[in-house]
Amino acid sequence: MDDKALGKILVIDDDEDVLFAAKMLLRKHAKEVIIEKNPKKIPFLLNNDTYDVIMLDMNFSRDTTSGKEGFYWLEHILERDANAVVVLITAFGDVEMAVKSLKEGATDFVLKPWQNEKLLATLTSAMKLRKSYEQVDTLRQTNRQLQAAQQDNFGQMIGDSPAMKNVFNIIDKVAGTDANVLILGENGTGKELVAREIHNRSLRKKNIFVNVDMGAITETLFESELFGHKKGAFTDAKDDRVGRFEMANKGSLFLDEIGNLSMPLQSKLLTALQRREVTRIGSNKSIPIDIRLIAATNMPIHDMVHQSGFRQDLLYRINTVEIHLPPLRHRQEDIPTLANFFTETYSKKYQKAGISIDDAGHQKLKAYAWPGNIRELQHAIERAIIMCDNAFLTDQDFFFLQQSIHSIKEEPAATPANFNLDDVEKTVIQQAIDKHSGNISQAAKELGLTRASLYRRLQKYGI
Repeated sequence: MDDKALGKILVIDDDEDVLFAAKMLLRKHAKEVIIEKNPKKIPFLLNNDTYDVIMLDMNFSRDTTSGKEGFYWLEHILERDANAVVVLITAFGDVEMAVKSLKEGATDFVLKPWQNEKLLATLTSAMKLRKSYEQVDTLRQTNRQLQAAQQDNFGQMIGDSPAMKNVFNIIDKVAGTDANVLILGENGTGKELVAREIHNRSLRKKNIFVNVDMGAITETLFESELFGHKKGAFTDAKDDRVGRFEMANKGSLFLDEIGNLSMPLQSKLLTALQRREVTRIGSNKSIPIDIRLIAATNMPIHDMVHQSGFRQDLLYRINTVEIHLPPLRHRQEDIPTLANFFTETYSKKYQKAGISIDDAGHQKLKAYAWPGNIRELQHAIERAIIMCDNAFLTDQDFFFLQQSIHSIKEEPAATPANFNLDDVEKTVIQQAIDKHSGNISQAAKELGLTRASLYRRLQKYGI
């Protein structure tokens, strides 16, 4: 055993000989050993310090066989610290009492007089459990901190345009459910931000949000990344690995760029989602999973289904509710608000507080098409702040956008590749949807259709 491997140990027993023997044995292996004869001092001890392992006698002055006092103080300890590691000790080898103590939350059970080696082995195992509790707590705290940081670092959904109000409305309706959500939109439109917003407003918000970039996972690593593996399952499997599905258990799993998956990988993913269980590579044991699935893609996934590039049954599985994020060029009225937000954020970051954008600067930003959407706007503002020497950002501070400036209204209208009536109708419907920023009622009115008729056509053409 490593020197001082047992950490800080608290021993509570009314037998002074037991306390003396425990201290003499454990002081060689623990960082500190605290002994106490009176169990009524437990509240004071717990209020003033923390312990890696607590050894607690089962019987004190009330009687000598029932263990009632031991169970009473065990409950008291666990109420104060749910992760407390408590090893109960007694002179009576009552199997039923041992089983009950474990059910009540004790970590282990030892008999006295004990064998020194057996006691040390028991405490060593208890210490490992304590460390694992601490690691889990650390991971949870880290995750909360990461979520908070991401929420603070551009973690606000900003927009007053009709298209964004429609997005907010859908989030309001779906967030509190466990429905699977598919987020569609171009790169840089904020799909991950929407996914996190859904998670943060869901019933699973206190649990983990796991983000997986499906486009970055190779065919060979897919199962290992998502389902995990056992040590020795393949050449580089040097340790057991928890897959992303297991990691997200009780929380939300965000599969970004899901449209990039090959057909064989789509099949494996569908099987896991249907069975709601995964099996690590190298293991025969199925692990049940309970996740809220959120997926996203920038690809025309409905067209991919018609072209046999994406499984229709998988699409049905992942898109109980769809959210379409509009490109920034279709929500021009939000550009000034977003620009001001990023300006304030980066001016503080680079210690240039007070910088703002003048009218000419805003006009230039609104005239740009933003093919990279919000992400491109964010980077443009950051660059301008870094290079700025004045209190205002003007149109000259965005000179690097000059070559791409053009009026949004002058964008050429999309035309069908042929004159097939279905293709023509699909193109016209798409133009109407884009013109009215996703507002179905306004688009239906301009097309001379009822909302129900338009919805049927949207479903028909996968728009």
